[in-house]
Amino acid sequence: MSDRKYRQRGYQDEPREPRHTPAAPPKKDYTPRGQPPIAPKTFSMPGFREIVRCKGCGYELTVATAWSTDGICVRCGVALHSCAQCAHFDSSAPFECQQTIPARISPKDARNECQFFQPRTTVERETKSTPSGGGISSAKQAFDDLFK
Repeated sequence: MSDRKYRQRGYQDEPREPRHTPAAPPKKDYTPRGQPPIAPKTFSMPGFREIVRCKGCGYELTVATAWSTDGICVRCGVALHSCAQCAHFDSSAPFECQQTIPARISPKDARNECQFFQPRTTVERETKSTPSGGGISSAKQAFDDLFK
């Protein structure tokens, strides 16, 4: 009886050498093509800005309007000094506020006199381009110039 498990021909008929994995080729140093840059490239990346938006309609508010106790949104008329506009508003916190307040303030979208009020600010990417004089007419002129 043979010591092989399978009797088919070709299965381990002759001894094999163990496989050797080839060594990784040495890394080449990176050399930039062409002339080396004189100065780093400057990108026209838009900046960031911190703004306050209305909770009801998303209208961009001025800081003076957002901080005033009797401020209302000029677009939708919602009171701005309310819990819904506050940075401490959290629906999962006790009394729906991250600060320790003695009693629940209700309704959350009505004007109140909370001493912990801070307008909710968001950081957004600056996407508006700077106006170049004419406004709409210059934009139309730039569009027409594409097809000349």
